[in-house]
Amino acid sequence: MSDLHSAYERTGQLLAALEAEVAAQPVPHVIAINGDAFEHGNVAAVRSGGAIDWAFLGELPKIAPTVFNLGNHDNDITADLADVVARLRALGLTVVSTIVDARTGAPYAGATATLPLGARRLRVVGVATNSLNTYPAASRPTLTIPAPGEWAKANLAQALAGAELSMVMSHAGVAPDRDILPLLPDGALMVGGHNHLLFQHRQGRSLYVHTGSWSNAYTAVPLRMNGPGDAVSRQVALDAPVSPGLASLIATVLTRDVTEQERAILGVSSRALSLGDTGRAVAAAMARASEADAGFIGHTTLGTGLPSGPVSRFAFDAVVRFEGKLMVAEVSRERLAGFIARANQDRPMPLDQRSGDFLYGETLRPADGRLARIVTTDWCASNQAEYFGATDLAFSEVPDVRLKSVAAKSLLAS
Repeated sequence: MSDLHSAYERTGQLLAALEAEVAAQPVPHVIAINGDAFEHGNVAAVRSGGAIDWAFLGELPKIAPTVFNLGNHDNDITADLADVVARLRALGLTVVSTIVDARTGAPYAGATATLPLGARRLRVVGVATNSLNTYPAASRPTLTIPAPGEWAKANLAQALAGAELSMVMSHAGVAPDRDILPLLPDGALMVGGHNHLLFQHRQGRSLYVHTGSWSNAYTAVPLRMNGPGDAVSRQVALDAPVSPGLASLIATVLTRDVTEQERAILGVSSRALSLGDTGRAVAAAMARASEADAGFIGHTTLGTGLPSGPVSRFAFDAVVRFEGKLMVAEVSRERLAGFIARANQDRPMPLDQRSGDFLYGETLRPADGRLARIVTTDWCASNQAEYFGATDLAFSEVPDVRLKSVAAKSLLAS
């Protein structure tokens, strides 16, 4: 699993699914969490100190040996990453990471660990993203993080030398992972994260998987001496059973730490949408609100897909995670076509065409004239190289318009 992000609407269901998964398969298991268990955008998580997340994590070693690779949101709630690592270890989790404490020069956790897997031993390597601007701002001076590919070239072979079974957990994203994949010993499992994607890619006898996000799914992979078997992604439904170990705590926290204003219903969704369809619907709403020909929104600006029925402010904040300005620019029709071709990477596509950070995009009007007006958020405009593959787009702000109000007005009926 990767990128759980305090998704309390499914945390209890995910724990129940893991309990059932291990109980149904009479073989040794290891549970792997590939970063970002926590989410600062969840007010209940912040106000409770991540009580539900910590309770969930504490249950996992009771099910099977559990390894945790640090992501860029794991000190969202507990500011000092050293405290996060200490608490994870106290709960019985093994922690791996390439993040170094800039205050001491020592790593927050070793990059390599070995876990029992029945009669075998599983060697695990954890790699972090070095995109420092995605970590909580207050913590950035305390973090030193090597570039994932450079670290792997210098250290991966030695880290995996002599291993019976090998698993690399990378929270760096698809683009940096492409530098690591050629360095894998044949027959290794590599788990990706950070990009909120769900796909699988074979490389010889090795397997590279992204496992979804927001507790919507997890991936089960059989580990064998000749390489990983076929991976199976299992969806976690909102109406699935909730683990008794978390049910009362979740109810208590959501009652105590979500205000009446946050529980207020913003509107009604006529149908549930997938994450990708939600992204495209928001992109279209942005285009209509700014009189643009096409809209684009960053993939991780969204947390989960829009649910059906009444949607509270608290629930909507899990759909559109961040507020933002709307920014417009004019581009040629040819460039717009290129941006659309690059967008919507939730679809099946070759690994070498995946950019990692990507946009959900939607065109409102067909080509008409030489120039097109596009709209995106201020985050994507200021990070246009990652999202658009461009550095020369001249964006200007749409006055008096904000992302969340535009998205809510378009997606929810009053």
